[in-house]
Amino acid sequence: MRKSEVLAAESVACLNKALCHLKDIWEEIGIPEDQRLQRTNVVKNHIKNLLDMMIAEEESLKKRLITSIQECRKEMEKLCLELKLPMFEEEESISMLQQEKDIRTRVEVLVKEKSQRMQQLKALVEKDQDLVDILCCMPYGIASDSVPSLEQLENFRQHITSQTSEKEKRYVEFVDLKKQIILCMEDLDQVPETSFEKDIVCEDEESFCLSRENITSLKLLLCQLEERKAENEAMCENQRERIQQLWNRLQVPEEERQAFSEHMVTSKKRNLEALRAEVQRLEELKLQNIRNVTDAIRSEIAVFWEKCFFSIDQRQAFAPYFSEDFTEDLLSLHDAEILRLKQHYEEHKELFEGVHQWEDSWRLFLELEKKATDPTRFTNRGGNLLKEEKQRSELHKSLPKLEKKLKAQIDVWESEQGREFLVNSQKFLQYVEQQWELHRIEKEKEKLERHLKKSKQTEEDMLYGTAVRTPTKRRFLGTTTPGKSRKVIHSHSVMRPVIIPTARMTGCSKPPNPGLQGCNKENMAQVKGTPLSGALLTAASPQHNFSITSVASTYSEFVVIFILVSNYFPLHFLILAQQHNYM
Repeated sequence: MRKSEVLAAESVACLNKALCHLKDIWEEIGIPEDQRLQRTNVVKNHIKNLLDMMIAEEESLKKRLITSIQECRKEMEKLCLELKLPMFEEEESISMLQQEKDIRTRVEVLVKEKSQRMQQLKALVEKDQDLVDILCCMPYGIASDSVPSLEQLENFRQHITSQTSEKEKRYVEFVDLKKQIILCMEDLDQVPETSFEKDIVCEDEESFCLSRENITSLKLLLCQLEERKAENEAMCENQRERIQQLWNRLQVPEEERQAFSEHMVTSKKRNLEALRAEVQRLEELKLQNIRNVTDAIRSEIAVFWEKCFFSIDQRQAFAPYFSEDFTEDLLSLHDAEILRLKQHYEEHKELFEGVHQWEDSWRLFLELEKKATDPTRFTNRGGNLLKEEKQRSELHKSLPKLEKKLKAQIDVWESEQGREFLVNSQKFLQYVEQQWELHRIEKEKEKLERHLKKSKQTEEDMLYGTAVRTPTKRRFLGTTTPGKSRKVIHSHSVMRPVIIPTARMTGCSKPPNPGLQGCNKENMAQVKGTPLSGALLTAASPQHNFSITSVASTYSEFVVIFILVSNYFPLHFLILAQQHNYM
């Protein structure tokens, strides 16, 4: 049995006991029956009223609980919709009181969540408004009076972060552009004129609107200022070039030039004005010295004629160059001609420099070729011989490549100019071929002269004998230590005679060298079958009839004598070697 039922039974027992006690008291007092009935009825009514009142109170409590549950459920449903949260699932089989408590607690949580979200939204809206004012952009699309979802708040935060980053980026860009604009204005000696320029230069940086339009306008303003600055610098540079030309032509003293040096460096507005004034002054001075200035320009024209390889006909085509009537018109013609030549040279500078490069390389190549035939080149001690030979080999390879490149450039030049490209009054490629042909003829001529000189020396040796000629210093084969003395056999003024035996040396079975047999065929044809006169080589004189072993007792001495004979008397050595079948 429940405790409430036990308490109800005890209450009934207490009521019965109280009624019995009242009955006993009434009997003792002697209250009549009708009064007893009346008094009992009063007790009954009093108890009934008390119970009815209690029941009414509990019924009222029940109604309040039901009303609270309904209201809290509605509030909870509304909050769930606003907060974009799922509906609260109520537990089943619970009392009304617990149900009301659970729903009310859930509503309190939702209200708190709503309040927090609204506070966060308010803070984000304020930040967004600040960014909107600075960046001049549209505000973030969210209603400030509705409860945002968690996803909306997160997206809003990301938007604020992105806009903050964009603000910092634009601010840095604005500061950089502002510095450049101020520098350009200073270079141009310009002050802010428009309200926009004043906002940039004079107002606080924090208050400047960093809109895309303003940043674009800043860039446009900077571009315009830079263009004006570039134009200013170009005009200043043209004025400086003109001043330098006039200074050189008028032979202005160095002291006067130094006094004006300040304006020859910077390109501000005041510098441009000073340069223009100086040009005007020099132009007036030039008119007073037309002859000297014209001669100076003619010297420049002659230099560019050489650079551009102008032929005599092309030079003579400019008739004012040879005029002696020095007037302002003549000076103007010379000025126009020098400008035309400079422009022509700049347009085809690569071609002209390439031709000059070929001429320099060709000149160096001829010098190296000449040195290659100089016998004294073997006496160098600084390694120049190897360097020269390497340089000569590189030039021999690079010259044809350069000629091929120049040919392509010349073809373009001739198609543009409508005339032939001439060097020394002839086509450049023909000029190149002519130089190679002249070089080849010169080489053949030198070769023929050496051949004739050698033939003449051979005839003299055959008629009068061979005198000892000091050869160019050379290191002998087999020599490893420079400090060791070489074995050289001297016989006062005449080399000791050597007889090559008719029979082959023992153990020497090497066949004749066809390359050596073919050397000096002309000389051999002249002396073939003719006995050699003189005391050096003879096979008939008995007083000189001794073998090579009488001169070289060791193999090393034999090698030295062999090299000496082959180096100093190559023709004799070949003739005797062939006669005795030694080679």
